[in-house]
Amino acid sequence: MLDDITKHLRALVACDTTNPPRAIGEDHPALEYVRGALSSCGFTLETTDLGSGSVNVLARRGNPSTLVNCHLDTVPPDGGWDRNPFDLLIEDGRAIGLGACDIKGSAACILAACQRSTDDAAVLLTTDEEAGSSQCVRSFLDEHPNDFAGVVVSEPTGCRAVLEHRGIVSAQVEFKGRGGHASQGGSRSALHDAVLWGAGALGAAAGAEALGEGWRLNLGQVEGGTKPNMVASSARVRFGIRPRAGRDAEEIMGAIRAAAPGDAMTAWTTRFTAPALVETEASRTLAATIGLEIAPGVDFWTEAALFAQAGLPTLVFGPGDIAQAHAAGEFVPLKDLERVGETYARLFSTDAGER
Repeated sequence: MLDDITKHLRALVACDTTNPPRAIGEDHPALEYVRGALSSCGFTLETTDLGSGSVNVLARRGNPSTLVNCHLDTVPPDGGWDRNPFDLLIEDGRAIGLGACDIKGSAACILAACQRSTDDAAVLLTTDEEAGSSQCVRSFLDEHPNDFAGVVVSEPTGCRAVLEHRGIVSAQVEFKGRGGHASQGGSRSALHDAVLWGAGALGAAAGAEALGEGWRLNLGQVEGGTKPNMVASSARVRFGIRPRAGRDAEEIMGAIRAAAPGDAMTAWTTRFTAPALVETEASRTLAATIGLEIAPGVDFWTEAALFAQAGLPTLVFGPGDIAQAHAAGEFVPLKDLERVGETYARLFSTDAGER
């Protein structure tokens, strides 16, 4: 089976699905490839192009009860790559290439497992997970709210089932100043205000005990200004927080917002909000049915939370380690690929289609 998995993985890694840019359409080579592989083994295909790089491919065979979901888009290559990231390298028990871990290795396992069996199966492939909007999954849930009784979402979990992870909220704050020559004292730098606000936000994070321990803050992007001898008239900061399951993200956001120096902030925009994934008896039962070992909760966010929010028992499962995701030299162990491929094949051969 491993030969089939690496064949699919080589083809998928060679397809540039980096996001951004949001340039994936329904005729993208990666989607052509997966549709060809799935149609060759008896699947009925439904492709929905939502625009702006968001495309769903829903593949069904028979009357399955469990849906397997996997995204195909990747982040752009890290600057530390010392070889072509779109050319898969098999070396020292690893498959190395952009997206090999997050998450084309899992997609390759799914395709190989689908081709190994003729039993009931359902796969949803999406293209906008890395865009931070999840329009593919949200749209799918709107269109197919009651089609399945459980969902397995593919992400790197070291071949174990993850039933719980953090939520996520990202936002942008904007600052306006009075531009001028840097030698003059009458101007107000929006960039200075942004930096001071960032320091205050980090201070709020350091005092996390007041809001409950265990939430995370990341200042991901600071922009503003033109030149060192010009006072910046505008600036913005994009940031995210990751509260634990059960924590009130709005309460935390309020504390972060209060870090603004005086009247410096001129706009606050929430960009993306998504719930945490919370372990349930139904998700534990799903893991047991598939025969998966359960791992502790993780810190990274997945679209499993959206399926669970819609009332579907959901777990996260896939090959590789999240530490490799988005990194230069990204890899997935071959033994993980083989193990996950066999697990998906077992799932497809035992899914009775009862809902």
